[in-house]
Amino acid sequence: MRNHSTVTEFILIGLSDDPLVEALLFVLFLGIYVMTVMGNLTMLLVIRADSHLHTPMYFFLSNLSFLDLCFSCVTLPKLLKDLLSEKKTISVEGCLAQVFFVFFSSGTEACLLSVMAYDRYAAICHPLLYGQVMSSQLCARLVLVSWALASVNASVIVLLAINLDFCGARTIHHFTCELPALFPLSCSDITIHIIVLICASLLHGLGTFIPIFLSYARIVQTILSIRSTTGRSKAFSTCSSHFAAVILFFGSGFLCYLMPPSGSSLDLVLSVQYSVVTPMLNPLIYSLKNKDVKTAVKRTLGKYLEYLR
Repeated sequence: MRNHSTVTEFILIGLSDDPLVEALLFVLFLGIYVMTVMGNLTMLLVIRADSHLHTPMYFFLSNLSFLDLCFSCVTLPKLLKDLLSEKKTISVEGCLAQVFFVFFSSGTEACLLSVMAYDRYAAICHPLLYGQVMSSQLCARLVLVSWALASVNASVIVLLAINLDFCGARTIHHFTCELPALFPLSCSDITIHIIVLICASLLHGLGTFIPIFLSYARIVQTILSIRSTTGRSKAFSTCSSHFAAVILFFGSGFLCYLMPPSGSSLDLVLSVQYSVVTPMLNPLIYSLKNKDVKTAVKRTLGKYLEYLR
């Protein structure tokens, strides 16, 4: 039997089977979802409204905020619904759609973080040529390429999932549909699928991480060559927020997809980290550690209050 003819839906075990714990988790994740939406929408609106932030760095940051907004909507609404439901099911089609959008969102975010690292390299290592190097046309092309590469990678991954055969087992030991969690349910030979998944994850992951590593190697070298302590501190502050976002995203993402699925609580924690927590923390990281953003927020709020008067 092929094409998922014997299985029409999957059962998600979720994060807990205790009603009290589920109620507490619902309140927690609802708070995270609200903070994620409000934080990323605020970043989008402030960058859009304040002309001082119409620079390549904030152009990329606005795209990252929009992506984090979409990323959180892929898993969190379904998770919140399941925390209030006794029957936690998802159709095969819905599961495959979730697999695609998880890989598409995370893949695009990896590309954008790589592009933002190059932007910081150009700003710190070649400040006099920054305006020429990071032209508006190049910025737009880099963003389009990021979305295109991620869509190709996600399409390859979802084709792997479509070709899986599910004959009986339909309980996913996860709170969402992720390809590694589907492998134990398949009754077909998944050797090729695992190899392709690892190769695709390594190619996309390392292909975006290596430019980040090389950019920061040059950035650190340039910062150490600055004689002024104030100059070094200022140069470091311009890229510290991005570096923190890179560590959060790539650290949990690599561990989640390169470790063999075990169904343990560690798998769930890593998935929650990169798919739920990181989209919430990104706007906080970039706003709390960025004087330009804080100033722009105050300026925008001031204009809005004057308009209300």
